[in-house]
Amino acid sequence: MYDFLLYASVAHRSGIFERMGEMILNAQHPLSSGLTADSRLIQAYQGTRPAVTPVWFMRQAGRSLPEYRELRVGTRMLDVCLDPELASEISLQPVRRHNVDAGIFFSDIVVPLKLVGVDVSIVAGKGPVLGKAVRTEADVDELTALDPALLDEAVAPISAAVSLAVAQLGSTPLIGFAGAPFTLAAYLVEGGPSKDHIHARTLMHAEPGAWAKLMAWTADVTGRFLRAQVLAGASAAQLFDSWAGALSLADYAASVTPASAAAIAHVRDLSYSVPGKEDGAEPVDRNVPIVHFGVGTGELLKAMHNIGADVVGVDYRVPLDEANRRLGGAVPVQGNVDPALLAAPWPVLEAHVRDVLERGRTAPSHVLNLGHGVPPDTDPDVLTRLVSLVHDVSAAD
Repeated sequence: MYDFLLYASVAHRSGIFERMGEMILNAQHPLSSGLTADSRLIQAYQGTRPAVTPVWFMRQAGRSLPEYRELRVGTRMLDVCLDPELASEISLQPVRRHNVDAGIFFSDIVVPLKLVGVDVSIVAGKGPVLGKAVRTEADVDELTALDPALLDEAVAPISAAVSLAVAQLGSTPLIGFAGAPFTLAAYLVEGGPSKDHIHARTLMHAEPGAWAKLMAWTADVTGRFLRAQVLAGASAAQLFDSWAGALSLADYAASVTPASAAAIAHVRDLSYSVPGKEDGAEPVDRNVPIVHFGVGTGELLKAMHNIGADVVGVDYRVPLDEANRRLGGAVPVQGNVDPALLAAPWPVLEAHVRDVLERGRTAPSHVLNLGHGVPPDTDPDVLTRLVSLVHDVSAAD
């Protein structure tokens, strides 16, 4: 195991080469080798509408699957996330079962915090809990004394898990993901989950200098975490802002977008080459596609795109045709089946999915997903049936 982790770490450091300011993924990467570059998902993320609408589900790898629950018996969440064999196997489970068009890497947004030395644990039924809340400028100074560069070595188990999953997925792309800086900062300031994130919003205005320092630090940590997954073989990257919906557009634009842009910048320069469309044409460089998703962020969609994202994920609160209008009609969208309807009678769910597909046709391209994660009590057979429906309906259209 040690040899494999060491190899993954070396591969992580040498997986790119620079060309005119861009970092080109090596020839073995699934995008560069052509394994995933023409997949439905990557086509849609690049703004080309494939013949069949791709579909995957946030939190598809997890509690709704009996094989996941069996594998998790007697284990702690963060231990599983840092075990390459377990994390890769869990990432693969929903792809095998549901025939989705992508895997999503199994991890947690607080894993990079853990890896750089933050006292954090995941409590069953509650979520991430910090050993100490970061509420003052002195607290911020103490936290940010932890060097984000430590992650570049500590991330070896993550790189190994991604490599293992990618080796099994073949032409099915794996999506890497990380928590957005504001969501990480909110957990750090609140000390755990919160309904209104009042302490984080207070720090934002009461100590703007400390807030900016905290956000720059979380951006660096989570950006490095996301980059490591792409270098290890992920074909796309998603930045997940669970709590951005608690903010006004003005606060989001002034106090969050600089850090979110900095986080995405860790992946923004990564590119790969594809053959030209005509015989003899020069190869074309494309960037690794980046998705930005937030919960309750209907008023923030344009700002979320403007930080450097290629695709905007839309939650279930805003219809996709309206989201497309707010985005100017030029941005690929992802979403946005209401997770609550997964437990509704099939005719009700089917009608809703067809409506989402129809509204998604207004955008340049569309990846069907949920408007949030899979509820833990979801019947897996419903998800499998939903994937078949999306593929069949979009192919017929």
